[in-house]
Amino acid sequence: MTKSRVELMTERLRSMQVASPDIEGSAVVSVDGLIMASALPVGSEEDRVSAMSAAMLSLGERIAGELGRSTLEQVYIRGVGGYVLLTAIGEEAVLTVLAREGAKLGLIFLEMRRAAEDLAKLVG
Repeated sequence: MTKSRVELMTERLRSMQVASPDIEGSAVVSVDGLIMASALPVGSEEDRVSAMSAAMLSLGERIAGELGRSTLEQVYIRGVGGYVLLTAIGEEAVLTVLAREGAKLGLIFLEMRRAAEDLAKLVG
């Protein structure tokens, strides 16, 4: 039986989390704020995460353009309890990652880049 696109995206999110244990959750969100695939922690409100991710990506793109920083690569938010990291998946989606406080961000960014490349093939 062939796996659906959503199942393949979810598997890729989970494999990213296995590769980097500092990742607590992740999601693929369309640019209009709809959840496409999710491996978020239990109790997370997917609708809120997806809407805020799309809004942050949009705002980040506008800021980067207005301030002459060319194309947006990542949005990085650091809070007391950890990080929210976003990166574009082509032009149609965003990869949102929740990482724990003290996470090794270099490794997470590497995993995110690899995952975004793989997910771009499934999103398009």
